[in-house]
Amino acid sequence: MRTTINIPEDLIREAMRVTKAPTKTALIKNALNNIIQKNKIKCLRNYKGKIDIEIDLNSMRDRNEFTSR
Repeated sequence: MRTTINIPEDLIREAMRVTKAPTKTALIKNALNNIIQKNKIKCLRNYKGKIDIEIDLNSMRDRNEFTSR
């Protein structure tokens, strides 16, 4: 998709320098992916301590999935 946006050139130059992005398109894709990843992590952190999962690790370690029946 083509989109026209106004971004200060000095901001683009600095971002390309620190990220070593070869093109403006790569820079924008990288930035959008980082925003998405950070927000997903933020959403996952909201669940910390709120999900109660009862798992018996000892029984899971002892099971043998390759046992023939």
